Amino acid sequence: MSKDAYIHKVLPGSPGGPLLFVFHGTGGDENQLLSLGRDLAPQATIVSPRGDVSEQGAARFFRRAAEGIYDMDDLARATTKMAGFVKAHVEAAKPSAVLGLGYSNGANVLASVVFVVPALFDASVLMHPLIPFEPEVKGSLAGRHILVTAGKRDPICPPNLTTRLEAYLRADGADVTVEWHDGGHEVRPNEIEAARRFFADTAQGA
Repeated sequence: MSKDAYIHKVLPGSPGGPLLFVFHGTGGDENQLLSLGRDLAPQATIVSPRGDVSEQGAARFFRRAAEGIYDMDDLARATTKMAGFVKAHVEAAKPSAVLGLGYSNGANVLASVVFVVPALFDASVLMHPLIPFEPEVKGSLAGRHILVTAGKRDPICPPNLTTRLEAYLRADGADVTVEWHDGGHEVRPNEIEAARRFFADTAQGA
């Protein structure tokens, strides 16, 4: 369990404030979501890891055989490694709250960590996640806040799978909000505004 398990960047925030982990999409890197994270959670210290898997030169957090066909053994490896990375930073920072934000592949690894270590994140934003399997939650998500954002015409993350993920999360006790837009896999302004409100509400409740 190491703070340096991944190549990463840290943007310092208010001492003792929230810790926000941001997880990029396929082909992104540790810079992709830094400014968005600062915009959404101005007081937070932001930690942004780079995926340690290369798919034809594109950074990812775990391997896949094809779109929507995951290497489940590598997902398990990545989930354990990422959970350790997050815990190491949390133990060092002693934050007021632990927040997560992931887009696409980053949302998938964040969701997987939430399933395996439900108590780790107080609040998580999953932007366009694709969970093509039935998650096995190791415990309860009661008291955990999750925002899922999605496109009604997303060719990568079909809406029915977003709805199914929402049902899984609710069934395990999570407080779930879903924000839709009429487009595809791109992030639109209403998603960003929903995430901003979500983190602000979480900070007030901390």
